[in-house]
Amino acid sequence: MTSAHTQHEGHTHEHGPGCGHVAVPHQGHVDYAHDGHLHREHDGHYDECEPDGHQPHDEHQHAHGHGCGHVAVPHGDHVDYLHDGHRHAEHNGHYDEH
Repeated sequence: MTSAHTQHEGHTHEHGPGCGHVAVPHQGHVDYAHDGHLHREHDGHYDECEPDGHQPHDEHQHAHGHGCGHVAVPHGDHVDYLHDGHRHAEHNGHYDEH
């Protein structure tokens, strides 16, 4: 689901509990929302951790939005919502896995 190993160059901020960025549990690690994208720690540096391709979340009945009860994560030109341990993004009348 994530793209190849793409290191985020020049990242001097150390992410962790209390760093001020939203922590996003993701496939056995934690991503941090920072500057409109997600970073994960890897071998002493940070990698971009972005979805690869279009992956609809089938049968998603809940409508996300302001006040829906899920953490909103600004991501690029849209907002993802943390839901059941993953991120959902609205896309053409359905939600995608991010």
